[in-house]
Amino acid sequence: MADTKHAERTAAKLAKQIGAFAKKHGGAEGQLAYIGQRGTRIVLVGEDGTWGDLVAPSHPVAQAAAEKAEITLHESFDGEFAAKVRTGPYEWKRMAGIQIGGPSND
Repeated sequence: MADTKHAERTAAKLAKQIGAFAKKHGGAEGQLAYIGQRGTRIVLVGEDGTWGDLVAPSHPVAQAAAEKAEITLHESFDGEFAAKVRTGPYEWKRMAGIQIGGPSND
């Protein structure tokens, strides 16, 4: 019973964070990605192209949080959904550092 209450509180907290992100960015859509023992990653993309993520301790908690926040979930991070992401100089600099032949990330 305590585990269920804890999961519900965690989902509610994540839903609040998702809602705040959506409000700040004109709405949001998401995708859930299992990341092993660490849980499930909730990838969010705002209507303005801003993206971010949260980590839930389990897939059911992530699913419940997304449902409470009333966001659309996508099965995969591709196609039109992925095309909404807008990257800035920070992301390009970080990505350039891990390209083959690019500078190291040290």
